Amino acid sequence: MPARIGLIANDGKVDAGELVHEIARDCARRGLPLVLEKRAALLIGADSAATTTDLARDCDLLLVLGGDGTILQVLHELRDGFRPILGINLGTLGFLTCVSAAAWPQALDAIAAGTYQLSERALLEVQIVRGGQTAARYIALNDAVISRGELSRLIKLNVAVDGATLSEYNADGLIVATPTGSTAYSLSAGGPVLTPDSGVFVITPICPHVLTMRPVLVSEHSCIEITPCREEPEIFLSLDGQASVRVHSGDLIRITQAPQRLPLAMLPGTSFFEVLRQKLKWSGTAV
Repeated sequence: MPARIGLIANDGKVDAGELVHEIARDCARRGLPLVLEKRAALLIGADSAATTTDLARDCDLLLVLGGDGTILQVLHELRDGFRPILGINLGTLGFLTCVSAAAWPQALDAIAAGTYQLSERALLEVQIVRGGQTAARYIALNDAVISRGELSRLIKLNVAVDGATLSEYNADGLIVATPTGSTAYSLSAGGPVLTPDSGVFVITPICPHVLTMRPVLVSEHSCIEITPCREEPEIFLSLDGQASVRVHSGDLIRITQAPQRLPLAMLPGTSFFEVLRQKLKWSGTAV
């Protein structure tokens, strides 16, 4: 029985409507069951009341048209119960949406034949502990970022790993990134590139006051605990750049590996290093 496909599109992308129309027409020709999320349906004048959550419940695979931010938005809308996600890139860089817009027929070929490959991506579970109780819980695919507000001043954060003090960071902020997120904000802040199966998280300071403070790799099974060292006027916690919450005085931020993983679908034969070379323009030459 052919896979039931749920299609989600970023309606802010110029070419999204045309691509939704082409994919819908080709799925009908192939006999592939296709369910359009309601915003994707509006792009082609179709009628659908299906939400992202509905698609995750009823479909075998989610086809997402947009950029990496679109996939992150879908992840945060779902929270749990993840289906394989295959991203078609209508954005710029596209580490998560690594199939180009021109290669959508090959993507449907792989879905129809069941030959797409899955890359299981580790997720962060981030808790805000207040007064000894969990006040909030979040999931992140890329990173959790603790940063200052609008004031141009450093913040002090105490970081412990598995109960042992790592350091007191005096910096603009701190990034805890998964291997998937290592090519995002952490990379811009000087962190290393990690392969998806490396089994580690990276703690990367943002513009630290002490220049010897460098990124630190820890096991994905570690428990990372972060607390402000003093009364700070504004500290914020951001998850994948999608959600930002205020951290109160006395709060503890606890970061562990989430029990679930996100299956990212890719074309058969896709190599992480091939994607890395292409996206970061590592040509091997000086020009």
